[in-house]
Amino acid sequence: MLAVVLPAAGRSLRFGGNKLLAILHGKPVITRAVEAFLSRTDVVTVMVATNDQQLLQDLLPKDPRIQFCPGGEHRAHTVQIALAALAPNIEWVAIHDAARPLVSQSIIDRTLIAAHKHGAAVPALPVHLTIKQASGPLPAPVDRTIPRQTLWAMQTPQIIRRLHLENAYANCPLSLDQITDDCQLIELAGGQPWLVAGEEQNLKITTPLDLKLAELYLSAGINVIDS
Repeated sequence: MLAVVLPAAGRSLRFGGNKLLAILHGKPVITRAVEAFLSRTDVVTVMVATNDQQLLQDLLPKDPRIQFCPGGEHRAHTVQIALAALAPNIEWVAIHDAARPLVSQSIIDRTLIAAHKHGAAVPALPVHLTIKQASGPLPAPVDRTIPRQTLWAMQTPQIIRRLHLENAYANCPLSLDQITDDCQLIELAGGQPWLVAGEEQNLKITTPLDLKLAELYLSAGINVIDS
């Protein structure tokens, strides 16, 4: 069985307000993210981790699969709390950014297939920019150029076998505030997540410009629920 965890306890500092409440083509951002998973028959739970349950509850569909739990001090802590709140019979967990409202069914499908085969999977996009490594704030000297053909930008949902993720949390060698990615926990535990093809439209709403770009995608007729 597949459960979805949506971390929704962030402060949206770069957006200048709660980005999850921003209206995207007639619906709040978080509503679109949740509906993408509620449309699936293999999803038994959508766990929304938030410190504003009443506010979000009023915006989401009245579906018995939607549950709520508190958020944590940072993202990894929030996911850990949500993981512990899931029913014990849940075998697979998809962690999805609540601020990614345009996730398609095709991304979910191929990530889930790869996760079933390898234990953990995540959609990714190639990095097109040249990346330089340097120490300290700019201006600073360049230490080296990192070959971009080996670099991939992570998206969500990241789908992981629940037992593996719980074990990774229990044995994480780093402070959880240093964990920026769910599959990073699996890597630290000695596992090897697999990457699958992401999609440009599966963008994360971080700034008002991202919201405008998402509007353009929807205005162009992209139907992410059915794609």
